[in-house]
Amino acid sequence: MSLINEHLVRLDADLGSQKQDVIASLAQVVADAGRADAAGLTADAMDREGKAATGLPGGFAIPHCRSAAVSEASLAFARLSNPVDFGAKDGPADLVFLIAAAADGDADHLKLLTKLARALVKKDFLASLRAAQSPADVVALVDGVLNPPDAAASGAAGGVAAAGAAGAAGTGATAVSAATPDAATPDAATAGEAGADRPVIVAVTACPTGIAHTYMAADSLVAAGQEAGVDVQVETQGSGGVTPLPASVISGAVAAIFATDVGVKEKERFAGLPVIESGVKRGINEPAKMIEEALAASKNPNARRVSGVAGASDGAGEGAQLGWGKRIQQALMTGVSYMIPFVAAGGLLIALSFLVGGYGIALTPDCANLPAWAAGATAEQCASAGSYAALAYDLGPAAGLGPWLGGILNLVGSAAFGFLVPALSGYIAYALGGRPGIAPGFVGGAISVTLGAGFIGGLVTGLIAGLLAMWLASLKPPRWLAGLMPVVIIPLTVTLIVGGLMYLLLGAPLAAITNGLYAFLGGMTGGSVILLGIILGLMMCFDLGGPVNKAAYLFATAGLSAQTEASFQIMAAVMAAGMVPPLAMALATTVRKRLFTDPEIENGRTAWLLGASFISEGAIPFGAADPLRVIPSMMLGGAVTGALTMALGVGSRAPHGGIFVLFAIDNPIGFIIAILAGMIVGAVAVIAAKQFFGGKKAVAA
Repeated sequence: MSLINEHLVRLDADLGSQKQDVIASLAQVVADAGRADAAGLTADAMDREGKAATGLPGGFAIPHCRSAAVSEASLAFARLSNPVDFGAKDGPADLVFLIAAAADGDADHLKLLTKLARALVKKDFLASLRAAQSPADVVALVDGVLNPPDAAASGAAGGVAAAGAAGAAGTGATAVSAATPDAATPDAATAGEAGADRPVIVAVTACPTGIAHTYMAADSLVAAGQEAGVDVQVETQGSGGVTPLPASVISGAVAAIFATDVGVKEKERFAGLPVIESGVKRGINEPAKMIEEALAASKNPNARRVSGVAGASDGAGEGAQLGWGKRIQQALMTGVSYMIPFVAAGGLLIALSFLVGGYGIALTPDCANLPAWAAGATAEQCASAGSYAALAYDLGPAAGLGPWLGGILNLVGSAAFGFLVPALSGYIAYALGGRPGIAPGFVGGAISVTLGAGFIGGLVTGLIAGLLAMWLASLKPPRWLAGLMPVVIIPLTVTLIVGGLMYLLLGAPLAAITNGLYAFLGGMTGGSVILLGIILGLMMCFDLGGPVNKAAYLFATAGLSAQTEASFQIMAAVMAAGMVPPLAMALATTVRKRLFTDPEIENGRTAWLLGASFISEGAIPFGAADPLRVIPSMMLGGAVTGALTMALGVGSRAPHGGIFVLFAIDNPIGFIIAILAGMIVGAVAVIAAKQFFGGKKAVAA
């Protein structure tokens, strides 16, 4: 089955005045062709749209996503009679491709989709789409890009086109000859032959989806390099796989460009090169300026370098490097993202151990008053067991199936939970200092746990380890020592410094701060604890899974390891408030359908399950489409829920799961009441906002 056919094309169509209307309409076109579920595809495409706008210079937009709602990779195209704003700097788009890739799509389809993305940077291709007289013309144009008839012949002519085809297919490294899908043009070939006489700039492009922007940025940089007389070698870290740039190419480069919305994989390969960093869209919108900045940085001895400290750059313009605030934020979010799997695995296993073995399974044994299942334990076994879970494991099946399995689950979960702070610290350090920062970060986090400094200590040790590793990596040692720096010298030195600082200077104060914080939280009563619930509820609903939401979740999950009533209540407030946005939107779309579009109503049906599962991101399509009315309404509902969970003394021993972990909830009735109250308040607020402040009626997709 081909990616596009005449049934997936709409010419000179009026699909609405907002980008969500256009996306929903094209998703319905794909659904009508039997290739996707319209609601699911719309939700996933709008989720991607919320991360970064897909409008690009030249009057076109490429909303795209990988989605479980897509059964067959597809392209839907619309030439709009009324252009719609998709966030491009030069105005609205009249050409829109919806790129729908299956979540588990095969590599061949991904390669074809990236070929199309690369063709869209060519002005003549856009002009042909605008001049097309029929859907058949559009299909022929797209097929000509995806399956060029002379690909084999041009590939045989000197190998230049083969490099272009490999780059267009998304296999990773993109040389200067891969500027366009039909790279075997005379200009491209000439550029490839002359590359040895030109300065070399290496680049990495990557976007969250890895289908479109990744490859368009690569081709824009390559094309701009040709015009500037620069040999640009790009590594595309996209869905089609990554072929790393050869070490010989990197070593011969004068500078590096990172145009990415996600972390650069194995960044340490580029250590020492002057670097220009930006989001992936700048690589599409301003490639010539980025190359100019990279060339200026290559001549500036104080320019910031990969894994080095930022310095004054005389020639680098605004946006040439990420600010320290943004870099620290990215590092913290990296640490949190790597920590969450430990939290989820460990926390849910511990919660299951309570279900199977009872809440007492985690307590220290009272050897003078053992439960009946532990009556066969010897005095030595009881004295050496740190918990009933360990004692049940020692006794084996003789303790009974429930205590024995509960003990094993608790021990495994506790082991996973024990990595929480080390993982947080280690991956913060990794985000700042690369691979050499991992060991010092993990060690610093482990010391933080040992000294009682908790997650605050993990944050501090991660930042210190990362910054030190970054600084040491920026030094220029003799050649004979350079190979030992990342694997021996940096980890050894930074681990010693971080560990020494924790034991000699920082450990005790950080432990005091941590203990004081938990003591303060444990002593909260009345209005103060309700205020904390309100604050946590507002944070959970502010950005629906963004940095503020993650900060509140980190605060709750890191404290959960203390296993105190205060930590259980904070976790309950965070989880309950995080469930409110999707549930509130589900309720609103059910009771006042006329205020929402058909795709929003479909999204609302899906949001019931997402909200019940504590997946706040289920409300992102609504928030992205109408942030000024949806976000404040959700924050109001979240604040109500957070306050009620605290007021009713609700606690959660599980870090995730929503209503599916009610067995791990203290006062489950109060938990449900708080969620229902926030859901109703949020739904009423968003209905009122849409009703009285410019609400729009549903339109047919």
